[in-house]
Amino acid sequence: NLAKVGVAGPSPVFRSFLENILFDNFAVYMNLYVRYFDYEELVYTVEQAIEFLSSLQDINMTPELEQDIRDYAESDIYYPKRYKVRARIYFIIIKTTAATMLDFKQKKALNPGKTMQNAKPAQGESGQVLLTQREGWYDAELDFKRVAIVPQTGKFEYKDTHVHYQCKAMSALDCYDRVISYLKDRVDSRSQFPSSKGKNFRYKYLGKAK
Repeated sequence: NLAKVGVAGPSPVFRSFLENILFDNFAVYMNLYVRYFDYEELVYTVEQAIEFLSSLQDINMTPELEQDIRDYAESDIYYPKRYKVRARIYFIIIKTTAATMLDFKQKKALNPGKTMQNAKPAQGESGQVLLTQREGWYDAELDFKRVAIVPQTGKFEYKDTHVHYQCKAMSALDCYDRVISYLKDRVDSRSQFPSSKGKNFRYKYLGKAK
């Protein structure tokens, strides 16, 4: 989800990359992770990054854009950079010391400074272990990012979408799974759904009968 719509400035995820870069008397060689929607690539030169981006139909690789990417790749700036494709649509480039895509994915999961022992759920969140484990009817609300086509351009963009359902389930987690399964059959597969642990999924237990 790093390179999709709404990515802002440096976050703990990005800082975890920076903290793993060793600065000494030798040069630090950085590879580039490039992503646009589901299109992603880990490349080893700026030429490969430009070639990959040029192959994507939505991206207009102008001389100015190409030069900006080269300047970023050759600079001492280590924070990720995003480039606007059109309104609210971006692609992102991240400098990384990862040698493979798998290595990059594993590093992306790191989040120093937060452990399971000291992490506290944010207000409005309900940890999965606290989800109601009772069979019956549930009232569920969910906010997610739906991929929708823009009629004027024929392009796609993310739209914040709110849904409200009532369903019978074995537990709150089962209710969440049922809602997600229902939505996945009815929206673009590139849509982004929240975690059952997050504040974007809310529920109420209504009881066994309704």
